[in-house]
Amino acid sequence: MKKVIEFLERDIRLKENDTIILGNSGGPDSMCLFSILLQLREKYHLNLVCAHVNHNVRRESADEKEFLMNFCQEKNVLFESMTIERYGDDNFHNQARKIRYNFFNDLVRKYGANYLMTAHHGDDLVETVLMRLVRGSTLKGYSGFNKVLDNGDYKTVRPLVFVSKDDILRYDEENNIPYVIDKSNFKGKYTRNRYRMNILPFLKEEDKKVHEKFIKFSETLEEYDSFINNEIRRSIKKVYSENKIDILEYKKLDYLIQKKIIYYILEDIYKDNLLIINDKHVKLIVDLLNSKRANAKICLPHNIEAVKNYNELEFSKEIKETISYEIELIKFATLPNGHKLEFVSDCDTNGNDICRIDVEDVSLPLYVRTRKYGDKMFLKKLNGYKKLKDIFIDCKVPLKDRDKWPVVVDSKDKIIWVPGLKKSKFTKLKNEKYDIIIKYS
Repeated sequence: MKKVIEFLERDIRLKENDTIILGNSGGPDSMCLFSILLQLREKYHLNLVCAHVNHNVRRESADEKEFLMNFCQEKNVLFESMTIERYGDDNFHNQARKIRYNFFNDLVRKYGANYLMTAHHGDDLVETVLMRLVRGSTLKGYSGFNKVLDNGDYKTVRPLVFVSKDDILRYDEENNIPYVIDKSNFKGKYTRNRYRMNILPFLKEEDKKVHEKFIKFSETLEEYDSFINNEIRRSIKKVYSENKIDILEYKKLDYLIQKKIIYYILEDIYKDNLLIINDKHVKLIVDLLNSKRANAKICLPHNIEAVKNYNELEFSKEIKETISYEIELIKFATLPNGHKLEFVSDCDTNGNDICRIDVEDVSLPLYVRTRKYGDKMFLKKLNGYKKLKDIFIDCKVPLKDRDKWPVVVDSKDKIIWVPGLKKSKFTKLKNEKYDIIIKYS
């Protein structure tokens, strides 16, 4: 473990009275790191807090918590624990990880810790890289995980990345380090376990120190990712703002930068849930950006939508809501799209935001409603009907706005006016006879 200790002292630069939160399952990896930190505690007078999460899915979980609590009492180390009472319907491992790290982060704030340390080791890195290569990921995702992650006021550190599982087990045995065994780590139903039991042994037969090659691979990808990210930060300001991509500006960029911008946006949206995003999602978005369709959308994980509206593509949280309405027009109406309709006594303009009506041409009362399937309006200049869908397309109304757009009809459901867009043959000019003026604002 010489390399681990050198890393903590030389690279991390532990100093007097540093406070460290150690995420500890009680397994051989966690207890190995715990032993190393206990040694360094004497040298640097470290303040150690052992943080344990009971995932509450195995009978042995309570015993493991008690084992670790007793060990901490013996070593005079603060012990903090939590039990996950219930899980939602999402991916179990993603949920457990999120809950676990939220707990660790709360403890960092509680104790004002300098570091959060976990016992991820070299074999874990190999498994993570392989899983993401097979599943597809981002350049950052392919690198596995960082040895050090700067969170601003504290750092997440994984000191055991330099050693293999065999190194850890050997250290524990030579130093009589107690630990517990999680038998679920040997069940083939979990993806990571299948990599661990079937692929990793083959790689180790080829090279016992294969994890060191993967560390180099990971570091190389991180360096390239850092370089490209600098380019992305310069380019993204020109094409992406308020969750929207300017498609015309986007298409001026080099293809590599285009793709990386999509990855960058998805990383920002999904943050710690990068495992649910892969190359297929990126390809769907790129295809949507290059599609000749003016309005289209795709659905992404966690109810995120990428919606193309002509020369913009917007990322938004899908909101399930009923947006159809029908309101009788009397004097004033506030509409769900944020606009309003009101009767006015006079107006000088003839734009599409003003509608003049002769009551003899329509059947009162008037209503404002949302569109219906098959809606069409009789246009004066066309001297015929035009589908409301085609009017929306001609006026370049974004797909997401069409279902909420107001349509003014009479009591026989005859379309009189599409406020702000188009008038029917039943509307009048200022020099013609009319009884009603309605303003859209």
